[in-house]
Amino acid sequence: MAAVASPGPPSGTGIRPLILINRLARHQLSALFPFLQTRYRILDPIDESGPSFAALSKSGRVMLCVGPTPITSDTLDRYPSLECVVCSSAGHDHVDVAEFRRRGIRVTGAGDTFSDDVADFAVGLLIDVLRRVSVADRFVRSGSWPAEGNFPLGSKVGGKRVGIVGLGSIGLRVSKRLEALGCTIAYTSKKVKPHVPFSFHPNITDLATACDVLVLCCALTQETNHIVDKKVMLALGKGGIVINIGRGALIDEKEMVDLLARGELGGAGLDVFENEPNVPRELVGLDNVVLSSHVSYATHEAMVALQELVANNIDSFFSNKALQAEIGGNE
Repeated sequence: MAAVASPGPPSGTGIRPLILINRLARHQLSALFPFLQTRYRILDPIDESGPSFAALSKSGRVMLCVGPTPITSDTLDRYPSLECVVCSSAGHDHVDVAEFRRRGIRVTGAGDTFSDDVADFAVGLLIDVLRRVSVADRFVRSGSWPAEGNFPLGSKVGGKRVGIVGLGSIGLRVSKRLEALGCTIAYTSKKVKPHVPFSFHPNITDLATACDVLVLCCALTQETNHIVDKKVMLALGKGGIVINIGRGALIDEKEMVDLLARGELGGAGLDVFENEPNVPRELVGLDNVVLSSHVSYATHEAMVALQELVANNIDSFFSNKALQAEIGGNE
């Protein structure tokens, strides 16, 4: 992976500006953002504590939030000088945007950095579920081919009626890819998209009734929590497939597991789960389910682009320049 260039401190004074870090212990800062240590004075509560940290942290003006690490009101209270939070994730369900706005704190995200890669992965999950690629791989590796003969038939991708839930940056990319494969596209979203040719459905249940596949691309909010409930999955039907590259809690996971096990739902391709990294044990043994570990965004190219975006936004903040991928008041 190419490294982000590391010029001197952005202030030009030779004094490294202070950066607060908000991360979970599993996120290794030096691996994700190796340029930080040479350009900034890093304050990371996981690595340091005590009176000196407490005193310095109160003067911190900008914070890097790594991945989906929560930022709550209590977090913000600890940093009274905070003016800007630079997030490295595309979603922002882990931060209280309204509270940021109330306090006058600016916040940025990953913008479109991951959109193409996530869309590719969503299509890959669907193809895998329909054509049973992962199952066929296990069939060969286990030695079952000579013993059992022909592998069971899969299902054609072209001609499927696909419903996109959330026709934003990622959803639009998914729709274009699947349209090219011969699928019929419909969608539901917060509002009608006047410049797209796809059929709009005002609610997800109507969309599920009209489709063979649901692809979940929307943000996780109070309104979309468990948006795919038992009613929606039953409307999708016994042959229906759910693909989730959004957030785990978009689906009522317990109901989904039950419907899949009973054959009331045809299959699922899941990159995200309600209680990551814990995955329901029942899903592991189901051949009509493809599982991955929240990696739809994870390519070398995307990580380089993310490093550049984070570096540019931190530098821009200290230089009083415009921020990129800023999360505004209408998000």
